[in-house]
Amino acid sequence: MKIIQFIKEWTLPCAMAFGACVYLLFTEIPALVPIGETAGPWFIEILPVLIFMTLYVTFCKIRLHDLRLRTWHVWMQVIRIAVAAALVLAIMNTADHTLRLALEGAFACVICPTASAAAVVTEKLGGSIASMTVYTLIDNAVTALLVPLLFPMLEKHADVTFMSSFATILQRTAVVLILPFICAMATRRWLPKAAKAIKGRKNLGFYFWSVNLSIVMGMTLHNIFTAGISWLSMAALILVPLVVTFVLFGTGKSVGRRFGDSVDGGQALGQKNTGVGIWLIMVYLNPVVAIAPCAYVVWQNSLNAWQLWCMEKYGRLLW
Repeated sequence: MKIIQFIKEWTLPCAMAFGACVYLLFTEIPALVPIGETAGPWFIEILPVLIFMTLYVTFCKIRLHDLRLRTWHVWMQVIRIAVAAALVLAIMNTADHTLRLALEGAFACVICPTASAAAVVTEKLGGSIASMTVYTLIDNAVTALLVPLLFPMLEKHADVTFMSSFATILQRTAVVLILPFICAMATRRWLPKAAKAIKGRKNLGFYFWSVNLSIVMGMTLHNIFTAGISWLSMAALILVPLVVTFVLFGTGKSVGRRFGDSVDGGQALGQKNTGVGIWLIMVYLNPVVAIAPCAYVVWQNSLNAWQLWCMEKYGRLLW
């Protein structure tokens, strides 16, 4: 019983540890390597399905009239755009290779849109699912506009057209955010008993997200172990996201607190869809920089785990 209670209190770290152990098991033990090579791509393929299920069960708790634009939504975008632009200017005026990698890593974390599953953790922390859903839609749309404007400034040969960037991010957003929302609203409208049953499963969406996190952790280790860079560059790309994590969550909480939405503000600015960031870096910039959003996965979920523990133990957040 103590083990089960521990897993419930520290679900996110346990999910990350499990994903890391499974990855190492099937990559370091020769007899299991063929199984890992076969199963690995399959797990990556089911990620969108897991995110869909995560958000579907969460969105079943939303009422349409709760969806409305809030003042802090606008302020968060202003802050994110300003930080991203400042990092681009710093990168353009940096000649040192390691420093440039670190700044590009920070930029990769900041430019990532809000995670589709941010509403799941927000709910656990006592925030508003509806408010977070509206912000996530706005944030993904703004990201689609920012990418073709900023990336060519970092890499002159980056072929980032407006339509290709917008279409790709829109497609990713539609599959893992808009589609589950439509299905959830349809369930509430025409299958109210099913929606009520789903709402009764309080932590179902959170557990779906934990399974997703285990898979993402394996992908993170793969990117780190196959990077092939110096220890100094690796340290920069791992530690800079830690600083970015605290800056984004702290800033988001501070701004959100002014509008009575501290939890929502922190998760909105801090919890990132690093999958989009990794894709952007791999396609348009130095692939090594993708380590930064991978590291951000660990830091943001470690911070969220601590916040969830505070809610479980004290009934409130300590930060």
